[in-house]
Amino acid sequence: MDLTIECTQRAADEKPKKLRREGTLPAVLYGHNGQESVALKLSNYDAEALLRKATVNKSVITVNVSDMPWTGKVILREVQKHPWKNKIHHLSFSRFHLKKKLK
Repeated sequence: MDLTIECTQRAADEKPKKLRREGTLPAVLYGHNGQESVALKLSNYDAEALLRKATVNKSVITVNVSDMPWTGKVILREVQKHPWKNKIHHLSFSRFHLKKKLK
């Protein structure tokens, strides 16, 4: 099963709380370029659709970042949810190299 998600780069002055009110979700991509991380945002609808199919630390997902132009394979590392509203608060993706063994 091929999982793909579209993201855009998040500006440094964009507050996560404001993004959630607007229907977008903050996310982060670790290991994009060596040790660097990139702040992202994606549609709340796309994130919920992704989580119906993906499993944390197991599913390989293709992420397309339209602002950078970057496309690569990642693993969903963490899903943060609101404690009692059960809404997604934040997603963390981790890039990996296809030649290295996953732990």
